[in-house]
Amino acid sequence: MQRTFVSPDLDASNFDNLKPIFESLADRPLNDVDDLAAWLADYSAITAVVSEFGARLRIEQTCHTDDAEREKAFMHYIENIRPKLEPLDFALKRKALESGLGDKLEGPEYRVLFRQWASEVGLYREANIALQTECTRKTSEYDKLSGAMLINYDGKEQTLQQLARYMEVTDRHVREETWTLTANRRMQDRDAIDAIFSELLRLRGDMAKNAELADYRAYTWQEMCRFDYTPADCDRFADAVEAACLPVVAAAHEQRREALGVDRLRPWDLAVDTKGRSPLSPFAADDTSGLVTGARDVFQRISPELAAQFDELKPGRNLDLDSRKGKRPGGYQSSLELSRQPFIFMNAAGRHRDVETMLHEGGHAFHYIAARDLPLVFMRHAPLEFCEVASMSMELLGLEHMGVFYNDEEVGRAKREHLEGIIGLLPWIATIDQFQQWLYTHPDHTPQQRTEQWLAVLGRFLDPAIDYAGFETSREAMWHRQLHLFHYPFYYIEYGIAQLGALQVWANFRNEGEPALTKLRKAFALGGTRSLPELFEAAGLKFDFGPDTVAPLMKMVGEELARLPA
Repeated sequence: MQRTFVSPDLDASNFDNLKPIFESLADRPLNDVDDLAAWLADYSAITAVVSEFGARLRIEQTCHTDDAEREKAFMHYIENIRPKLEPLDFALKRKALESGLGDKLEGPEYRVLFRQWASEVGLYREANIALQTECTRKTSEYDKLSGAMLINYDGKEQTLQQLARYMEVTDRHVREETWTLTANRRMQDRDAIDAIFSELLRLRGDMAKNAELADYRAYTWQEMCRFDYTPADCDRFADAVEAACLPVVAAAHEQRREALGVDRLRPWDLAVDTKGRSPLSPFAADDTSGLVTGARDVFQRISPELAAQFDELKPGRNLDLDSRKGKRPGGYQSSLELSRQPFIFMNAAGRHRDVETMLHEGGHAFHYIAARDLPLVFMRHAPLEFCEVASMSMELLGLEHMGVFYNDEEVGRAKREHLEGIIGLLPWIATIDQFQQWLYTHPDHTPQQRTEQWLAVLGRFLDPAIDYAGFETSREAMWHRQLHLFHYPFYYIEYGIAQLGALQVWANFRNEGEPALTKLRKAFALGGTRSLPELFEAAGLKFDFGPDTVAPLMKMVGEELARLPA
């Protein structure tokens, strides 16, 4: 990518190289709208450089949590570069706001941008920079603990993601054995992970106090620029899920219990095929090339344009897919702003869930590619609630093309697994969100009170038919596995909002075909230049996550499940 304002040889690992560039922008006069437009372009250019530099360090650290040199490089950025850049960055945003010229820039994208900057500048406190740095240090400790969770089983050392494959084998003894091994391994670090979270809670509470806000929930709402919904709306979502999803989940679990011929469902009974068929095996566990090839074929069948974009992603450059020792769990897509390339990280182990994750992260990549040519880096990213529509839509649209990986019978199983996953996911989203609402509005709670509240919220949304007898302590710490609670506080309700949007995309595509996808991709191309409700509207979707939306969509999913073979 050619640079003009920023030298191609700039070394972003040295703050002394960055400081003069930010200071030159701070000193530049803004006399008219043309000055502001040119200034924004240059501000975007240096932001892209810094963003990609930090993103690449994070990628390296999460791919190799056991590599001391990579961790050192990442922490150098976190401790010695980012904290020094933040005051300069916020000074530039304040300069733009105080210029009084923003209203003279043509286009709704500037209205959205300046509203966001006003929120960020209003929240900024220099005292919070050190606290944010310490939060990153603590989450890195969580990553290291998670990445080091290994179990010797079946003659080899395996990650917990690899061991999850055994939840689908037909031998119930093997399932119980591997579930127990996983639960016990997690419990080895329970105290350490609890201590990390307690410290994160304290740090985040101090950040809210520094910003003169009631609590960290209020802080996050402003930080995440949640202009279009409130915590009360999240409560409405939880109520709607409880009313519309839980009966469907309970019915599905009862069918599963009867089919398996067991008195009580145990946590290791939830993923196995009820007819005793072997687990879905879409690609070889030790060869992710089959996942890449298959995903490409799925995208080709959805739209040749998507396949062409997927062809841009190359293993080793844009893809790190296999599960291995020292790699952080989970999956994500990272946008590299200077090269304008997406990067996909995941932990594939030969399971059907890996196909879903590949489609999910591919959706994020397509979203970024659609918006990457917007002139300012600040405008390329939609609110997270719409970003997740992009990813979850690809999962649902890909359902129609699972024949790439499976025979006809297996296609039906894959569809059922995905749709049952949705009706199970929404209650889990409500669980995590309601737990977070309590955590940060009761910041002085004790670890014991935290456990009690977790069990209360979990009891509201978890089907009581699942028997955890003998594993009560594991149930108490189930929330430890949800990395969002550690890394991205309050970032989880987005998945619920987006899942409802994605179900609408799926319904529209089945009714309209290509025009529905065209409309969705046009909305992708808007990036973050429109408000959240406007983006949903551009995609032909209703922005609502209360009972009026949840109930009919759950009815649609239930009807589709009824049409599928068991």
